[in-house]
Amino acid sequence: GEEGGAGAAPRRLSAAAMAAAFVRELERREGPALRLEQRAAGGVGCVVWDAALVLAKFLETGACALARRHVLELGAGTGAVGIMAATLGADVTVTDLEELQELLLVNIEHNQPLVTGSVRAKVLKWGEDVTEFQPPPDYILMADCIYYEESLEPLLKTLKDLTGPDTCILCCYEQRTMGKNPEIERKYFELLQVDFELEKIPLEKHDEEYRSEDIHILSIHRKAAVGGS
Repeated sequence: GEEGGAGAAPRRLSAAAMAAAFVRELERREGPALRLEQRAAGGVGCVVWDAALVLAKFLETGACALARRHVLELGAGTGAVGIMAATLGADVTVTDLEELQELLLVNIEHNQPLVTGSVRAKVLKWGEDVTEFQPPPDYILMADCIYYEESLEPLLKTLKDLTGPDTCILCCYEQRTMGKNPEIERKYFELLQVDFELEKIPLEKHDEEYRSEDIHILSIHRKAAVGGS
């Protein structure tokens, strides 16, 4: 939509802004590294967070069969996780807000030669209609998506609307002890457990190099419906 005024319209970056873009290389087990452009200025979605690296590298361990699977990434930011899934043969839709589409498109283009599945970027605002993302994906990927209290309810609505009985959500997050973070985390998992089963993926199953005691990966599934609910 056009709401939000001129600032919301995609625009070509100025030379100064382009100069502020910096590239993060993410090594892969086989073949050339992913090249991920980041932005020095602008919201939280503009750098590759550690949780995204941990999740992307976990996908490379082969723990989840991704080839020809339908994969959706929420809050994709730079697109690191979703693009990695696409290099492993998945058909991926990376989603984030309107203002991150340009960065996602740049990174998809940079890494297109490495993609063996497919990857496209779309706008998805949590809490809003997800009809165009149906049928439910096989996998939903989320890295570091819990840091605003006001986004918890919309995010949970989106997860409920998107998931089918066989959808596996992989949620990777860095445990933060500062300020309100522990409280927000606790509330998120409390709300999540109303409709979903959570299982922690043990650290020894993470990539041997890209792992950390305070970065967790959860495998999340819808609870089986009981009776006529």
